[in-house]
Amino acid sequence: MSYFNVRVYGLLINAKNEVLLSDEQEFGQKFTKFPGGGLELGEGLIDALKREFIEECNAEIEVTGHFYTTDFYEKSSFNDSQVISIYYLVKELHPLKIPFKTNIFDFDEGATQSFRWVSINSINEDDVTFKTDKTVINLLKKSIT
Repeated sequence: MSYFNVRVYGLLINAKNEVLLSDEQEFGQKFTKFPGGGLELGEGLIDALKREFIEECNAEIEVTGHFYTTDFYEKSSFNDSQVISIYYLVKELHPLKIPFKTNIFDFDEGATQSFRWVSINSINEDDVTFKTDKTVINLLKKSIT
């Protein structure tokens, strides 16, 4: 059985022109992506993204615009679903109060997620794990030049 897996992600860019990345460990794999996650049944995209930012970053956000939606086939790295990802530009309503790391996969004791700011000028597609995120990195770099 095949099915669709709808994901929603936020591109949070700070005053230093850095974008927030999430390093995670789940299902025995380590990966780097943008903050966000799966749409739940009965939930709208914006509500899902706001929920994900509260769950992951303990932060309220405002969506400022649509950035990109997957326009090619991508199979999930975790199951047989087809992933469709929607990316929004977001801004935080209050300063984030989470610890930021400088090294990849620098998890606190017992944690499976950490966050890093990465300069858009120096970021490249190897800094993220998944195919659609790599596309978004390239689009993000083009949008700031």
